This record gives sequence, C-alpha cells and structure tokens, in this order.
Amino acid sequence: MTIELLLALLAFAFVSSFTPGPNNMMLLASGVNFGFRPTIPHMLGIGIGFGFMLLMVGLGVGQLFVQFPQAYTVLKAASVVYMLWLAWKIANAGPIKAASGNTAGRPMTFLQAAAFQWVNPKAWTMCLTAMSAYTVPQHYTWSVLIVAFVFMVINLPTVSVWTLFGVALRGLLSDARRVRVFNVCMALLLVASLWPIIAEYVRFAA
Repeated sequence: MTIELLLALLAFAFVSSFTPGPNNMMLLASGVNFGFRPTIPHMLGIGIGFGFMLLMVGLGVGQLFVQFPQAYTVLKAASVVYMLWLAWKIANAGPIKAASGNTAGRPMTFLQAAAFQWVNPKAWTMCLTAMSAYTVPQHYTWSVLIVAFVFMVINLPTVSVWTLFGVALRGLLSDARRVRVFNVCMALLLVASLWPIIAEYVRFAA
C-alpha cells in the first residue's frame, strides 16, 4: 500500500467514523443517559466489531452477497426491524438519575455493539467502500489487514467524542421532560438514517 493510498484511507476512516450515523446517534444518547464509563463497552464493541466485520467481508464473506443477493435483501430487512426496535428503546429510556448516574435501563454491551455492526446500513456502506477502494490486488490479504487495523485505531477516539457530547449534555438534560424530548429526537434521527433502505423498498414495491 502506497503512502498516498494510506493517507486517503486514514482520511476516509476518520470522516466516515466521525460523521453522524446509527452508531454515533446511539453513543450520544448513551452518553446522556448512562455517562462515559458505562458506555465504554459499547464504544469498544463498535471499534473492534467493525474491524472484525471488515476482516470477514474482505476475506470472503462479502462474496456470499454477490452469489446470493437475496441474502443481502434479507439482511437489510432485518436491519430495519432491529433499528426500529432500538429507536423505540431509546425513545422510552428512563430519566437521568443524577445521584447514581444510572437510568432505568442499561447501555449496550460489547457483544451487542459488535453484533449490531452487521445490521448497520452505514457500517455496510463503509465496509464495502473501504474494501473496494483501499485494498491492493497484488497484496490483497495484507491490505485487508491494514484497512481493518486503521479503522480500529481511528474509530475509538472518534466515536468517543460523540459519547462525550452526550456527557456534556447531561446537566442540560437533567430535567425529565428535556431528556424525554432528547431521547425521542435521537430515536427519530435513528429512524431517519434508515430512509435510504426504506425508500429502496418503496420504489421496488411501486
């Protein structure tokens, strides 16, 4: 991998990891509702889980969707259902308890966050783009490993910022009504992130 390609990969990993998406919306909500430390497993699950996803797709799993496009359709449908359920959970999260730092509920675990990457539409877009644009055919396996490593290194500090945004809002959202409005807004943004998939199904049905 050339220096120019590596720099381009670093830029893509940073921008795609930092821009709003389902992962970052959920981390923002988790920072508000649970605080930074309880959200650490969620953040690690995203970084390591997405790195593992990159490895699996780069080393062959992605070819299954080329041979069996119906499987990808089923995966997208499952992602819509699962993310709608997550949006409902976020919208109905309990109020912040300032004394304990906990809410009526619990943050996403490491394994839940890692598994979520496989039904996250933005993660699939990032993954397929990275594998097609930043791997080198002459040294394919090594370049897949480099892509996965770069994303894991860059992902954690970038997603941490979204959790810190949420923590910074805890004081402002200590009022139960305010946190309720915030959680509903986060849920709606999560649902909005599904619009490209929903629109595709609508066009297909028409």
